[in-house]
Amino acid sequence: MVRTPPRGVTVIIRLVLAALLAAVALTPSAGAQAPWWEPVNRPAPDSEINVSGEPFRGTDSQGKVRGFVDAHNHLMTNEAFGGRLICGKPFSEQGVADALKDCPEHHPFGLGAIFEAIVADPDGHDPVGWPTLKDWPSYKTVSHQQNYYAWVERAWRGGQRVLVADLTSNAALCSIYPFKDRGCDEMDSVRLQARRTYELQDYVDRMFGGAGKGWFRIVTTPQQARNVVAQGKLAVVLGIETSEIFGCRQVLNFPACTKGDIDRGLDEVYALGVRSVFPCHKYDNALCGVRFDSGTSGAVVNAAQFLRTGTWWTTEKCTGPQQDNPIGLAAPNALIPAGVVAPAYDPAKRCNTRGLTALGEYAVRGMMQRHMMIEIDHMSVKAAGRTLDIATQARYPGVLSSHSWMDPKWTERVYQLGGFVASYEMDSPAFVEQTAATSALRRQYNVGLGFGTDYNGVGSHPSPRGGVTYPFRSFPDGPLVDRQRTGQRVWDINTDGGAHVGLVPDWIEEVRKLGGDQVVNDLLAGAESYLGTWAGAQRWPS
Repeated sequence: MVRTPPRGVTVIIRLVLAALLAAVALTPSAGAQAPWWEPVNRPAPDSEINVSGEPFRGTDSQGKVRGFVDAHNHLMTNEAFGGRLICGKPFSEQGVADALKDCPEHHPFGLGAIFEAIVADPDGHDPVGWPTLKDWPSYKTVSHQQNYYAWVERAWRGGQRVLVADLTSNAALCSIYPFKDRGCDEMDSVRLQARRTYELQDYVDRMFGGAGKGWFRIVTTPQQARNVVAQGKLAVVLGIETSEIFGCRQVLNFPACTKGDIDRGLDEVYALGVRSVFPCHKYDNALCGVRFDSGTSGAVVNAAQFLRTGTWWTTEKCTGPQQDNPIGLAAPNALIPAGVVAPAYDPAKRCNTRGLTALGEYAVRGMMQRHMMIEIDHMSVKAAGRTLDIATQARYPGVLSSHSWMDPKWTERVYQLGGFVASYEMDSPAFVEQTAATSALRRQYNVGLGFGTDYNGVGSHPSPRGGVTYPFRSFPDGPLVDRQRTGQRVWDINTDGGAHVGLVPDWIEEVRKLGGDQVVNDLLAGAESYLGTWAGAQRWPS
């Protein structure tokens, strides 16, 4: 028989139960789960994200994915150029204060940032990072971290679904730069950066509850990428952009690599997960001639080429409508040995005499055999034209132009192959103008649009313009985006421009205000088009 408790005891029991129920209602239980897009153990303190709402996932009625694609970013450049050119890290096990700190030589007034002083900021900067971040990163910065993981997370939360992380370095720049803590071998840097990218994936996974649960997913096939995007996460593709890929520099016009080096190199980087490669970058190598830099940067790069290879850029009249960039300035005397005279250039001769070498053709065909994507940006007109000829003859679609470094007159040939073209993330008026010029071609070939941010790539970024009202939706049914806060610093696209990768959604809103919803719709179709090009390369020959 069950006895009934005395009335007073019953009242006490009911009061205790009511208190327990109230506590449960106010405090999540240990077993309660956060929404899939929110971390379960983000370190504190840390940067805020300032994007609210569930990231969209799934495919449309035709099975197509949706989302923005950053086709050219440099997540791990802090490990490149001798390890001290880019200050700060995209993540740190010791937390944000360690990740976002300036280089020691920049203290106390930022005047030790020699490369930044030459390129962008001769007056120095406040070198304090977290939590104040008073002067960096900025849209002008070339030596400070712009890819902190939480900023990448903000770009993902704001609609980006594909990120191409190009592993990069430059032996000549590394050799010239006085501050370094490691050697200048480009392939050693590539290996380290690849490892750090996988470590970042593990870091995000731990934050989101375990292996495979994070939003940052390195992918090695287009189908993997499609599955990741369909889950609403960020598909990260590894690429390589270096000047001496596989050690293939040229010295006094003689190649420093062999076909065997190329085969071993391609096999190695493929095993690392790399799926796109630039055969050449910045200065002529044993594979191809480059598309020149212009102005002051062109003069510096030409001097670096001379110091590294013993040869200067050489020019000739172009034979077709495509042209390389004008060189303009002569190399500065301060960078070249005494007694050496830098060449002057005839403005009527705009094309590099160097094209795709025999070793370059071997490398291009080797990439095709491995179903890798060929980046033709930074190739000279002659080299790009020959690469497109090879791809056309083989009907190979895996050709990319990821950040406006090919002559735009090649665009239709890339589309005819089934390739993908992205525009540099430039100032929004210029971006709208450039994309408008190719709008008819995109309609004709039914392709989406990408952008290449080039963050941490020692490039320029969108300057402040104004016109964005916060909060906003990055597209009609997208998440709500507010001003981004990191530590004591609040970032606003209207006053800060493209200071870091987390402001990509804000820049897209600026583009929408100028170019209309159609430009954003084209950008939302970018992920599908990029994956379509990759899938075509994977199926080849078919």
